Amino acid sequence: MNKSIEFLKEYVMPKQTVVLAISGGPDSMVLFDLFLKLRDFLELTLVCAHINHSLREESKEEYEFVKEFCNKNNVIFEGTTFENYTSNIEGEAHDRRYAFFEELIKKYNASYLATAHHGDDLVETILMKITRGSSLDGYSGFNKISKRDGYSLIRPLIFYTKEEILKYANDNNIEYRLDKTNESDNYTRNRYRNHVLPVLKNENKDIHLKYLKFSEELSKTSSFVNKYVSNKYKEVVKDNIINLDLLKEEEDYIIEKVIYEYLKENYLDNYKLIESKHIDSIISIIKSNKPNLSVFLPNNIIIRKDYKTLYLDYLKDDFEYKYELTDEVKVYNGKFTILKETDMTNNYICHLNSNDIKLPLYIRNKKDGDKIEVLNLSGSKKVKDIFIDSKININERNIYPILVDSEDKVLWIPGIKKSKYDRIKTGNYDIIIKYEKENENE
Repeated sequence: MNKSIEFLKEYVMPKQTVVLAISGGPDSMVLFDLFLKLRDFLELTLVCAHINHSLREESKEEYEFVKEFCNKNNVIFEGTTFENYTSNIEGEAHDRRYAFFEELIKKYNASYLATAHHGDDLVETILMKITRGSSLDGYSGFNKISKRDGYSLIRPLIFYTKEEILKYANDNNIEYRLDKTNESDNYTRNRYRNHVLPVLKNENKDIHLKYLKFSEELSKTSSFVNKYVSNKYKEVVKDNIINLDLLKEEEDYIIEKVIYEYLKENYLDNYKLIESKHIDSIISIIKSNKPNLSVFLPNNIIIRKDYKTLYLDYLKDDFEYKYELTDEVKVYNGKFTILKETDMTNNYICHLNSNDIKLPLYIRNKKDGDKIEVLNLSGSKKVKDIFIDSKININERNIYPILVDSEDKVLWIPGIKKSKYDRIKTGNYDIIIKYEKENENE
């Protein structure tokens, strides 16, 4: 553990308070051992944070084990119990753990939070991020040191594998408890740990150090990019309006990052509603030669392009639109095209007979009381109820496009429901309309 000890001597300032995340397993008990060895040397105050996750019967005994260990070693013990999880146990447990840790950091005015993440954990985290998809920051996994709000999160065991930590614990007679669920493939991380990581270690026994180097390189790159984007943001965004002439001088990646920061600034705590498809849609209207385009986003927010500027607007409750159907019409989230022929028969294609309806046709958003006579269903149904049944987001229902004729008769809810006027089955039609989902409109 020499690397870990030298790391702590270098980065932990004397006479500080450190919160230790201790589960009672071999990793955290080795972490505990290192800090006990350095406590007097660095004149540290140690606070042990332990959580009973209520997921195993053994958790109660582990709680008492850690508490007793703290009493024997004159360390402050802070324990808590988690219960009543939602379906996402892994994610919720993680969020609740760190909320508990931060409570203790504030309570004891601690400068550091130390966790027992090791080299294998880093490899697993990076692999999981790559598989799920992430950002440049996310792909780097985690750092030896992460600066948080008022404290530093440190991971002294990052230089070592699980096997090396176990050997150290056994060689030094460090008591610990084993969590048998770590062997179960019911958890995502365990599947990487049990099946993927051994293959990588067969290729290179020091694979964790290679991933550590990879992580550090990505972190440096990310830090540089974030600083550059921050400066560029200040240059191109004035009074919450983006200067497109200045922004388009940059590479696509920087443009994307600036747009993300712009949305994050405006969405604040709700920024997680923003998905990559929203960013892509905004980039597409920036690159378009058309001067006036819009992208509709969650929470009734609209991004509008107006010649050389891009700005955020809010969808009003009385927002309405109505376009006459021509050869091609773009609306907020898609495009309508009149075709000569097609083999498609799904809900994104409508076949009409001009003798059944009153021309011209129009595309508009929903009105109160709209009903549609559904294909193969006797009677009519409220468009509002169809949106609810189809799980259309409440913010999208009032702007979703529907096709009507000149008598305002609802003929089609594209992508969702066809009316009785669709003539695909009889073949008796002279109008074919295709709807393609996009995210831009004039």
